Amino acid sequence: MPHTRRPSEPRYGNRPTMKDVAARAGVGLKTVSRVVNGEPGVTPDTEKRVQDAIDALGFRRNDSARVLRKGRTATVGLVLEDLADPFYGPLNRAVEEVARAHGALLINGSSAEDPDRERELALALCARRVDGLIVIPAGDDHRYLEPEIRAGVATVFVDRPAGRIDADVVLSDSFGGARDGVAHLIAGGHRRIGFIGDHPHIHTATERLRGYRAAMEAAGLPVAGSWVSLGATAPDRVSAAARTMLSGTEPVTAVFAGNNRVTVTVVRVLAARPLPVALVGFDDFELADLLRPGITVVAQDAAALGRVATDRLFQRLAGADLAPSRIELPTRLIPRGSGELPPVTG
Repeated sequence: MPHTRRPSEPRYGNRPTMKDVAARAGVGLKTVSRVVNGEPGVTPDTEKRVQDAIDALGFRRNDSARVLRKGRTATVGLVLEDLADPFYGPLNRAVEEVARAHGALLINGSSAEDPDRERELALALCARRVDGLIVIPAGDDHRYLEPEIRAGVATVFVDRPAGRIDADVVLSDSFGGARDGVAHLIAGGHRRIGFIGDHPHIHTATERLRGYRAAMEAAGLPVAGSWVSLGATAPDRVSAAARTMLSGTEPVTAVFAGNNRVTVTVVRVLAARPLPVALVGFDDFELADLLRPGITVVAQDAAALGRVATDRLFQRLAGADLAPSRIELPTRLIPRGSGELPPVTG
């Protein structure tokens, strides 16, 4: 015998409509629309009857239809580098909280530091008619977003500026933070200080390297070629760079790590060495204060980056006529012990 679906089974792909609600409640479509959209003109008894029908059928309002009518989706897109990176957790949460306060839904995704993937993801979000975009850039050419911005998609960049277009950007002071972190090591007596950073095409990596060099130059200290390494933050690459700096005839006595992923790998390398090496890392990370010694860091406020960027986005969505701006937030040096170790030579 052919299988007959029982009424209690779910109807996948066949969602109840306003017409179904109207039929069950014994009212017209306009009455259902008023109840669903919170409009006046419905008696309490009728509203209860419609609501009971909605609950019984499991009806959900079709926001796609509302988009077609109103042109707004009440959604914001967020393009991150890597959702698994602890730095982006508080930033993501802050964006979500501000969006929620404005009655908007957040949709996010990771570019994996791939410019093509960033472009694909950003344009996919625009195709789904998000009202605004917050982008942590992976690439250095964002002209592909110009048609979307002209069409009304508010766009704010975070952590790194946009490439080849004028747009709002909210940054941490990478240059000043790195300069202060390296100056702290110099003040502790270190003269041979290594720098390990991210890929050189990344804005934050080059700014932090610039801060490192500025601090060394201000102190009249030379920088050997073997003391600087930029590239992937993969543990193998960072470990090899750290070991190179710590060996040879002029080993470094301190390391400045360009981001939290680099710092964690350097901590592992230093843990296996008999002599202490001072360490300051850019970005705080979980449990940094519980290690022995605690890890001295230049902390940036990821949550503040997210809040400020999203506030700026909603100013634009509200119709504010603002020139593109660059907002730079300060960093904070947190001494915990690793950056205060004195120079030791073997």
